[in-house]
Parts: sequence; structure tokens; C-alpha cells
Amino acid sequence: MKKILSTIGLVSGCLAFSAIHSQVQAQTRTVTGTVNNGEKPISGVVVTQEGSSQMTTTTETGAFSLQITGENPILIFRHPEYGERKISTDGKTSFIISLTEKVKSIEEVVLNAGYYNVKAKESTGSISKVTAKDIENQPVNNVLSAVQGRMAGVNIIQGGGTAGGGYEVQIRGKNSLRTLLNNAIDGNQPLYVLDGVPMLPTPNSPFSTLILPLNNSNPLNSINPNDIESIEVLKDADATAIYGSRGANGVLLITTKKGNKNRSALSLQTSLGFSTTASQLKMMDTKDYLNMRRQAFLNDGITAYPATAYDLNGIWDPTRYTDWQKILTGSTATTSTISLGLSGGSEQWTYRVNATHHGQTTVFPADYGYKNNTLTTGFTHRSADKKLQLSLNSHFSQQDNTVINEDFTNLALTLSPNAPALYMADGSLNWENNTFTNPVASTVSTYLNASKQFNNSINLGYQLIPHFRFDLNAGFNYQNSEEFSLRPHTRFNPAYNLTSSTSSSTYTSSQNSFSYLLEPQLNYDYQRGTHHWTVLVGGSFQSSDSKQSALQGSGFENNSLMMNINAAKTKTFSDINSTQYRYAAVFGRFNYQWHNRYILNLTARRDGSSRFGPNNRFANFGAVGAAWLFSKERWLEHSSLLNFGKLRASYGKTGSDNIGDSQYRDTYSVASSSIYNGVVGLVPSRLYNPDFSWETTKKLEIALELGLWQNRIQLNAAHYRNRSSNQLVGLPLPAITGFTSVQANLDATVENRGWELELQTVPVKSKDFTWQSDFNVTVPKNTLLAFPNLQGSAYANQLEIGYSTSIVKLFEFNGIDPATGLYRFTDVNGDGKITAPDDNKNIAELSVKYYGGWSNKIRFQNWDLSFLFQFTKQNNYNYNSQMSLPGTMINQPFEVNNVWSATNPTGYYMPYSTGTNAVKNMSHYNFTKSTAAVSDASYIRLKNVQVNYKIPLRSSVIKEATVYLQGQNVWTLTNYFGLDPEFIVTGYLPPLKTWSLGTQINF
Repeated sequence: MKKILSTIGLVSGCLAFSAIHSQVQAQTRTVTGTVNNGEKPISGVVVTQEGSSQMTTTTETGAFSLQITGENPILIFRHPEYGERKISTDGKTSFIISLTEKVKSIEEVVLNAGYYNVKAKESTGSISKVTAKDIENQPVNNVLSAVQGRMAGVNIIQGGGTAGGGYEVQIRGKNSLRTLLNNAIDGNQPLYVLDGVPMLPTPNSPFSTLILPLNNSNPLNSINPNDIESIEVLKDADATAIYGSRGANGVLLITTKKGNKNRSALSLQTSLGFSTTASQLKMMDTKDYLNMRRQAFLNDGITAYPATAYDLNGIWDPTRYTDWQKILTGSTATTSTISLGLSGGSEQWTYRVNATHHGQTTVFPADYGYKNNTLTTGFTHRSADKKLQLSLNSHFSQQDNTVINEDFTNLALTLSPNAPALYMADGSLNWENNTFTNPVASTVSTYLNASKQFNNSINLGYQLIPHFRFDLNAGFNYQNSEEFSLRPHTRFNPAYNLTSSTSSSTYTSSQNSFSYLLEPQLNYDYQRGTHHWTVLVGGSFQSSDSKQSALQGSGFENNSLMMNINAAKTKTFSDINSTQYRYAAVFGRFNYQWHNRYILNLTARRDGSSRFGPNNRFANFGAVGAAWLFSKERWLEHSSLLNFGKLRASYGKTGSDNIGDSQYRDTYSVASSSIYNGVVGLVPSRLYNPDFSWETTKKLEIALELGLWQNRIQLNAAHYRNRSSNQLVGLPLPAITGFTSVQANLDATVENRGWELELQTVPVKSKDFTWQSDFNVTVPKNTLLAFPNLQGSAYANQLEIGYSTSIVKLFEFNGIDPATGLYRFTDVNGDGKITAPDDNKNIAELSVKYYGGWSNKIRFQNWDLSFLFQFTKQNNYNYNSQMSLPGTMINQPFEVNNVWSATNPTGYYMPYSTGTNAVKNMSHYNFTKSTAAVSDASYIRLKNVQVNYKIPLRSSVIKEATVYLQGQNVWTLTNYFGLDPEFIVTGYLPPLKTWSLGTQINF
């Protein structure tokens, strides 16, 4: 009986299991499909079933496969850059899903604050960010050209159009009285940080004076802009105080690109561009020029033309005309870039390797150019348990810049329009019977600069125990630079019978720098209920060593030996300068959040720097920041208008030790020319000052951030006030001391205050058409608040309390005196003479009144159009400030035809003169130092325009191909009297206009 029952039970169990299994099989099935954005597949989309733990991720082709259960489940598609989408399966097993790109709100943006990352919605500081989408593929050598006009509070001025040159970067104004116009080191330079490691300053290039404005270059010249993922700029005290003595002038954080998870890609990017001078000045033609010259002799009572007046006395052809701007600076420079990259990874690691060659020729009539070869690598790893994180980044750059020794821009404006042809009929240089200094001859005089840079960083993080994480940020920089200025005898007229053994010379200098950084950190993160604490403590140690030497050689048996100084007959050695820089600090941060809407942030740092004497080697810096996310209050939580609202404020103190190494020490130089009894002497070169201390800047800011209408409109408005004191300058000394100055702190205070406004809008957004429009404007105000005993100092004629530090004191120009035909100026002291400093009391502000940019991005199906307008309101020096006396053997702008005479009483310029009359010469000199020399230099510039077309492909090899056309410095609207309103100093090639055609292919 039991056996029968057992058999029946077994059979019943089998039947029940079979029924259940059949039912489960009927409810469990596999669905497949692809996900795209309307144009191309999207990888990395997370596909889940609602209410289930089943999950998968789309492949590189956008494909997915997922097992689902239930009769009619809901599928959810999520991607960080696209809007979430839910669909009902409705019994289907195959799907084609299209996702729409997100309007990225401030709540989703993550900012790099240097020692920590913070969500933009939770940031208590002022941080501006520009991403790769804004700067990639632009035809520029330096990424700073690509970000001009894109960030409020960041004013960038390009020094000139010669490749390898420098930039002036001001973050919320000039805090220091030290600039490159009055000091070897710019006291307003921001701190550049590449992947967590501060970059070395660019080496000094003493022999580039005639080709690079202020001998200046920029550290970011070495970085390929297409390797950059983002640039964050830290501006206020809350953001910069954690950098202590290096944060007074702001911090630029550059983050390079990393590989993509679960996706391997080979990318090829090529471009070819053509550059020309963006603007030219209309000059006198031959008829106007010769009329000016003849009138000058007539006005000076000279009836017989001198033998050296070749343009008038018949030696030069009076009917000849040459547009020297077209000949000397009007060539078309070519720019070529080719970049090859490989990237990929998995859930736990990523890699990226990218090599780039960039080359550019010049607009000068010489076969020279600039080359930059870069190799960038990046590797990241995250352990399976997510406790260990590792990031390795390295960047290698090799720059070679070969240009003419002297910029031709000024010569192109001043050379007589009827000057002889450059070449004879047989192709040899024309010296016109020794009456003409042929400018092309000087193209054999070259400036060469070769530099190598290697930047390496490691970022290590490990979760020790719950809530505690240890981080290590470390890295090193190596920089080697060598420059040559070659001046062969062939640059002179052969009639002089000069030889290489007597008239060829070489100037050379070299610099090597090495720096390393160690920054251990401990982080504590704890959340309980509505309270959230974050604590960071860390230390920083940096060591830098550099060595610089320079020498001159003259007299070579052959010009081919000029690169070898040992071949020179005469050698002159300069001092070999070796400097050391040691920097140590401890820092901390405390962040507290309550109810995710009230935020308090405290930062502090204690710094020690070897640049200061033993009495003031250490200093303390810190800041407090607070934010209120009022949009999370109950009375606004469900507002259909306001999606995000934050009010924040900060106050703190930062500093600057950017003065050069060991400036407090007393130093001696070798007096190689002073030999006594066969012993080389030493000459004191700097005085000792153990009390030399830090510049300090106290920063205050209050800001409002809003997101409206589903974040289609985002508004940031900020008011800031920075006060910098304890200025590091050279205090003038009486000549009897044997020194002109001593490095010391000046009790002067400089204030920078202003308003910043950033507006981001998305007026139209649909599947096929999107339009994003962004606008920013900054209204700065720079003021010298205090300067004890200013009138008795060497700065009395440069500064004035209550005005900006960018002023110039001028004679007040009052037109032409009809009685004398000379310029007339206001005689302030009434002594009957026009002299400085008694009469140049008219103060002209050269500081910027406001600046900003307006950018637009338009996407229609496979087409993308973007453009950026940059604008600046300012006054600056015009051409009158550098003008030679009209009537001499120098060409003049067309406007100089408006000369005063009895028949033209409204003429602007005084009657022409040959330069032989001392009274007229002085009158013209005063004119160049008067209010006539400064005028409106405002401009609106179409800074960048780009058109992209994504080619539709059905290829298993090429995943994506884009063709693009780029324009840089395309068009400028200005009333400025001069070549270009954007300059640091006049007389150099202005920024170039470039059109570039390129392709980007991903395999």
C-alpha cells in the first residue's frame, strides 16, 4: 500500500513541477534591440525591467539583450547624458529606442575644486567650467585662445600672432602692482594645475625680445587642446583659499581626457588651416606720401632735397607703389594637425593614448615655422570592491619654434611706399646702389627655441574603513629649454665687406627645471539622517630646482658653425643661475550639510615658502563659504517655474609668493670684466631682507544661482570684492647705496570689485533640432585704495590713489595753435612750458570697463553649427602713441592726410616737418604722450565659428565620421585707430585669422 502511495505522490509531484515550469517559461523571455540618439548608436545605456533586478548595458553598436518576466513589463533606459525613457513591452521582443540628450542642469554638473570634487548645486564657491565640447578641434596652438569670452571673470589677452607667444590671464582683475611691464615676473599670473600637479612656469627667453612681446610664452602652449576634457577656474576665496599662497590670482585646473568604459575606440583627427593677418591699417599711397614729404621740406624752409632723401631726389622711382603690409606680413601661414588616439576599458579600468603633431608656418616672408609634438597617456583602475582607485597620467611635449629674429609688423607700416623692389631681375637681393636697407636680408637672422616638457601625475585613493578614505596626489615635472638668436653677417649689405669672422654672432641660453609634488590626504564622509559631514586634512610638499645659463659668441669662420658656440673666436659668458624652491603646507576642509539645503564650508591652509626670509617664512590662509538651496524649501519644492535656486556667499584670505626664488637673500654676481691681480671679482647684486613677506588678498563674494523652466534657463549672478595688500615690489633706494632698489613689502592696497553674469538658455529642443545660447558679461572695477607717501615714491607718475593701477598720465591735447601751427596742450602750472610731471595731469584709464561673450550651438539632424562673439569695452593706446613725426622718411596712416593748414583749420595733425626743427620735434613728442594717444579700443569679434557634418555610415569598421570647417578671429567690429585692439604691447603681429578644414574618424 505504501509503495502504491509513494508512486502516486511522485507522479503528482512531477506533474505539478512540470506545470509550474511551463508557466514560468511562458512568462520569462528575452527581448533585444538597439538604442540611438536619432543619429548614432549609444553605448553604455543601462537597460532594466521595472521592479526587477535584471539589468544589462548596451554595446558599442547600441545593442542590448535582456531577460524579462511577467506578462507586460516596463523597460527603463538610463544614460547620464540622455533623458530617462520608459516603454511598455506590449508583447514585443524587439525594440529600436531613441533617447534625447539631456539639458544638463546645475544639479547634475560635477566640478573639480582641486583637492576635492563637488556637485555644482552644492558648491559654496565660484568655479567656472569649460568642457571639451566647447574647445575641441579649434585651430589654435593654445587652449586659452579657445576659451576667450566663454567664462565670466576671466579676461584673456593674446600677446600676438606669432606661434609660441604668451597670454595675459586676469582672473577678477590685477591684484599685484608687479606686471611684465615693470618686473621680470608677472605678479598677477594664476596657478596652472594639470591633472592635480602644478605646472612649471615657462622658462625665461631673454633673446626673444624682438619677436615675442615681453619675452613671454605660456605653460599651456605645450598641451594639445584636444587632449583636454575640461578647464575649471577657481575664483573666489572659498574655492582658492585651500591653495593658500598660490591662490590669490585664481587657479586654472586642467583635466585631460580618459578612456571610456566597455568601449574600445581608435580615433584619427586631421585638419589643415590657412591663416592671414586679421586686420591691416590703411596707409598713405605713394601720391599722398610724397606730397607729405614735399610739404615737410617746404614747411621747414628747405629748398634743396638732401642726398639721403632717396624717395624725393630721383634715386627711387616716384611712381612706384608697394603695399608693404602685403609683402612683409601678408603671406598665408598654413596650420596642420594630425592626431591618433586609442582608448578603451572595462568596468574596472580604462586607458587612453593619444599622439599629436601640430605644425604652423608664418605670415612673414621666410620659410620658418612652429612645431609641437605631444604624447598623452592616461590609465585608471577601480577595484571590484570599489575600495581602490588609481589614476596615472603623463604628458610629453616637444616644441620647436623657428622664426625671424625681428617682427616685421612695424617695418611694414613705416617703410616708404615707393621704396625699391626687394629683388633684382636675376633674383638677387636689391640694395638699390646702397640706398636701400633690404628687409628680406634680415630673414637670415633667426630665433630658435626648442623645449621639452614631461608632466606626470598619480592619484591614488583607498577606502580604509567605512567613511574613511586615504588619497595620495603626487607627480613630477621636467622642463628643458634652449634658445638661439643667430645673427649672420649676410643680413648686412655686401657693400660693407663684412665677413663671418668679424660680424656674425650667436646668443644662446638654456634652462633646466625639475619639480616634484607629494600630497597625502585623509577624507572622512559621514551622513546621518538630515546631517552630512565631510572632512579633509592633508599636506603638501613641493621641491623645484632650476638652472639657467647664457653666453654669446662672435666671429665664426663660417656661418654654418654658428650653432656651435665653441667655434666662436670671442665668447662672453653670463652667470650660471641655480635656484631652489621648497614649499610645504598643511591644509584642511570641513563641509556640513543639513537637510541637503543648508551648506557650510570651511577651508584653511598654513604655508611655508623658501622664497621668503626666516622671519616671515610661514603664513596662514583660510575661507568660509555658505550656501542656501532655497528651491528645496517646501514652499518652492513643487514650483513649475523655479527648478533650482541657490544663494551663496564667501569670505577669506589667500596669498601670493610669485616673486621668483630666494629674493630675500643677498646675492653676488661674477664680475668677469673686473680682474684684479689675476683674480676675478664679485659684485653685490641684491640686498638681504629677512622680513620680506607674503602678498595677501582678502576676497568677498555673494552670488545667486537660478534654474528656470525645467532648467531651460540657468542664471548665475555674482558680486565680488578682492583687496590685495602687502604688495611685493622693489622699493627704490638712493644711488649712494649702490643699489637701485630692495625687494620689500609695500603697504599699498589694490581693490578689484565687480559684477559677473552668466546666462545659459535652451530656446529650442527637439529630436531633430536643438538651439543652445549662452551669454556672459563681467563689469570689473580696479582701484588703488592706499599707497603711503605715493608722491614721494618712484611710482608717483604711474599711479594715483582712487584710480586703477592701469592708468597713464598724459598732457591734455587742445588741438592746433593757429598762431604757430604747433600742437597745443594745457599748461597746468602756468610756467609757459609743457613738461612732465608738472603738466601731464590728465589721467586716462586703460583698464577694461566690461567684457564677455555670446555663444550659440545649433544642431539640426547631422549638422552642427556653433559660433562665439567676444566683446570688450576699453580704452587703450592708439597709433598716435607710436607715430613718428609726419614728414620724415616714414610712411603714415591715411588719417594723417588730415593735416592742419590755413585752408583746413579743422585738421587734426600739425603741419608736416622733416625732423630738423627741435621745437616741432618736441611738440610731436608731447603729442604722443597726450590724450590724443589714448582712445576707444572697444571691439566685438566673431571669435570662433564651426560647422560640423556627421556622415551617415553603414560600416562595421568606421563607427563615426565627422567633417568640420572652423574659423578663428573671423571678423572684428571696432573703431580703434591701430592694427588690432587686442594687444599687450604694440608693435607686434596681431592675432591671426584662421580657416581650418578637418575630419574626425572613430573606428
